Amino acid sequence: MESNRSHQARRRSTRQQNNLNELSGKDWIKFTKSWFIHRPEPRGDRKIRHPASFPESLVRDFILFFTRSRQLVVDPFLGTGSTLVAAIETGRSAVGFEIAQKYATISKKRVADALNGRENGITPANRHALLSEVVRADSTKLSEIWRKREYPPADYCITSPPYWNQLKRHSIRQRSRVAKGLDTEYSDDPDDIGNIEDYRAFLSSMKHVFDEVYKVMKPKGYLTVITNNVFTEGRMYPLAFDTVSALSQEPYAWTPKDEKVWCQDDKTLLPLGVYNAWVGNRHHQYCLIFRKE
Repeated sequence: MESNRSHQARRRSTRQQNNLNELSGKDWIKFTKSWFIHRPEPRGDRKIRHPASFPESLVRDFILFFTRSRQLVVDPFLGTGSTLVAAIETGRSAVGFEIAQKYATISKKRVADALNGRENGITPANRHALLSEVVRADSTKLSEIWRKREYPPADYCITSPPYWNQLKRHSIRQRSRVAKGLDTEYSDDPDDIGNIEDYRAFLSSMKHVFDEVYKVMKPKGYLTVITNNVFTEGRMYPLAFDTVSALSQEPYAWTPKDEKVWCQDDKTLLPLGVYNAWVGNRHHQYCLIFRKE
């Protein structure tokens, strides 16, 4: 029978072989479930101003799985800075790119608060040694800026690109935001891919951004894209599925690995198409997982 001491040594050896993250085997297996329910805490007024923000608590879970402490995370569509805040909370470095000056300014304030321990009360001991930078720039120039600033290769990317230009189509879900004077568009910048009208042109521009991320990513580094399909003009555009297809194309081909489905069971059901036609209440997001191979 194996002694308790040798059993403990074998367990330590097994843990040392984990080259991806710092999770236990139990937590690793739990995260690989293909769907999950995540109910983030309500956001304050400053954060909700962005029309399509995603919760740092969700980003934190992905960062903890796909990185180790002090590794470097990149987000080419930073928005109000959730990825950088989550990285600081978990002791990771991060660089985020945001084209809109308004959201870049909000991101910088949130990053400063997180580094000073005022964001959600988080005070990681090594926060001041972290690289945490907001770059106000067009992500189509990401690799050039990355080289000029001499950042090391990125270990992981997590981001949520614009869902095409659906925010410009003032749907029933946007009416409450309009009434409150909140944003219903990403920006008025013509270089913002969220303003592209043609669907195929949007996919091409999005692919270009992820080509740029590919250039700065370390070999075997992972990418997570949070997105969804889009219903507009009486039909569904399979944006999530087309994202997998587009990013898989050469010359900078990301290898699709899997998907996790974020089930949003706390969203309000709306009377979409009642008594007339099928229009689904889409209460989920796709978290698409790729790898640079």
